[in-house]
Amino acid sequence: MRDLTPPRDSLDRIEIASRDEIAALQLSRLKWSLQHAYDNVPMYRDRCKAAGVHPDDLTSLSDLARFPFTHKADLRDNYPFGLFAVPREQIVRIHASSGTTGKPTVVGYTRADIENWADLVARSMRASGTRPGDLAHIAYGYGLFTGGLGAHYGAERLGCTVVPVSGGMTERQVTLIEDFRPTTIMVTPSYMLNILEQYRAAGMDPRASSLEVGIFGAEPWTNAMRAEVESAFDMHAVDIYGLSEIMGPGVANECVETKDGLHIWEDHFYPEIINPETGDVLPDGEMGELVFTTLTKQGLPMIRYRTRDLTRLLPGTARSMRRMEKITGRSDDMIILRGVNVFPTQVEEQVLTLPALAPHFQIVLTRDGRMDAMTVLAEAAPDAASDAARAASAEALRLRIKEVIGVTAAVEVGTPGTVERSQGKARRVIDQRPRG
Repeated sequence: MRDLTPPRDSLDRIEIASRDEIAALQLSRLKWSLQHAYDNVPMYRDRCKAAGVHPDDLTSLSDLARFPFTHKADLRDNYPFGLFAVPREQIVRIHASSGTTGKPTVVGYTRADIENWADLVARSMRASGTRPGDLAHIAYGYGLFTGGLGAHYGAERLGCTVVPVSGGMTERQVTLIEDFRPTTIMVTPSYMLNILEQYRAAGMDPRASSLEVGIFGAEPWTNAMRAEVESAFDMHAVDIYGLSEIMGPGVANECVETKDGLHIWEDHFYPEIINPETGDVLPDGEMGELVFTTLTKQGLPMIRYRTRDLTRLLPGTARSMRRMEKITGRSDDMIILRGVNVFPTQVEEQVLTLPALAPHFQIVLTRDGRMDAMTVLAEAAPDAASDAARAASAEALRLRIKEVIGVTAAVEVGTPGTVERSQGKARRVIDQRPRG
């Protein structure tokens, strides 16, 4: 892999500013954001009054802990536009979640919000090793999902040539990669595995492709998957983080020269880590739930938004801004099986340790009487698909899950192609347990 470290003189000055400079900017912008939300969003004003706090009470960054949290349910309760802080006519774009578990969560952007978003995705791509003039293949979904358009505008802002492929039609994805010769691909990590699978099915060498940088986001993924993709394609695989409620992709990004966690763009987003049970703020270095307050958002300011993502904050390395560890999971996708906490990423790590298995899996949760049960559906690699080989790899995975994660799970290993493929975000958990 080529050294793609960006020249230091190409960075935004704030990326390498002193911590004192960053903190001073954050405090100034935080005061504005709190006042903007208080003045223009009735829910925030009512919440602050109920908590006995006012934006004037913020005199230091630590004072933010006195202000109430915002939850995902608040967006649904105020559907569709009740949390907008500007007249709807000043909103130039609306995105929304799929709403598979209820009403969709709706987010809106002013023209300035869109400009900031493009700047931050461009900054993220540059940190990943992408350069102006590079050709970027964007396989995130376009539409109400923030991934495709967020990546698109950022790539254009950086000065890339953009191929807006969107998701799906994997054979065509490979054809366009081979014909157009992009150096950067932006895609979910699970769908990148589909692209890899298509290369192999076509008898093509992925290491001979033009790809040098993969910018993967929208779902948790492991360093084991990074190693799998980097080895298969001879490319850099870096993590991008975002969520629609805060902005979309580009809230934080790994730097290609270190790949040691995601630097948060702290000039626009103020992070906290809290105890998910008590809500207490935890010191840097401790694991907990990630909370964000937007510092520059006009259309939809978010004050202490609980992301449910679990991570910890660490000092900056390649940049002055603090890092967050790769997301280990979400507090709301954690499986509690007979008293043991299990995350899908832990299962993924064990699947990837076994060469006889393809990197595709799902977890099925059922209930046997009063006890929850977990079955891991995996599939054999093409050269290990005999009945005997599949039985052996199923037993090997069962033992690894028992020894490393500490839970007993049934394992079924199917023939190649039997596990559901993702066209965007992977559906890792199928919960068949009765409700209530």
